[in-house]
Amino acid sequence: MDFIPGVDGPSEGVPRVLACFSNNLLRGEPLKLVDGGVSQRTFVYIKDAIEAVLLMIENPSRANGHIFNVGNPNNEVTVRELAELMSEIYCQVSGQPKLDNPTIDVSSKEFYGEGYDDSDKRIPDMTIIKQQLGWEPQTSLPDLLHTTLTYQHRTYAMAIKQVITKSVASR
Repeated sequence: MDFIPGVDGPSEGVPRVLACFSNNLLRGEPLKLVDGGVSQRTFVYIKDAIEAVLLMIENPSRANGHIFNVGNPNNEVTVRELAELMSEIYCQVSGQPKLDNPTIDVSSKEFYGEGYDDSDKRIPDMTIIKQQLGWEPQTSLPDLLHTTLTYQHRTYAMAIKQVITKSVASR
């Protein structure tokens, strides 16, 4: 998952997209879409990933010598679609209203700095893991996000408010 800046990780640095968006949602800030949020990503629920790893461990004769992708190609979205879905689900789990401007576009240079390079699409090929172990992920993206954002709201909302209050008080 990564970290929430200033709460369970460094105050500086850029966490991965889920943690980055979660951090902004918890703080009531717009989600930053790098280069318009057109990059595509897939997300797998940790419970599904653990199930896949356990199958590898429990079935060495079918797993040894193979390289497996563990992911969920059914959960493919653009970063923009992810931002919209996360905003909608976070409003449901937190009871907070949606921001008037829930996203803002930023350039990759502005967000990451000079020289950043990323792939536009990361979709796992599930052929080998399905053939060898019969494994397929089960958790949909909305369900994954609902569970994750509920946990994060319960775990981090008060800590974020304390960080924001300290920041405002020290000005």
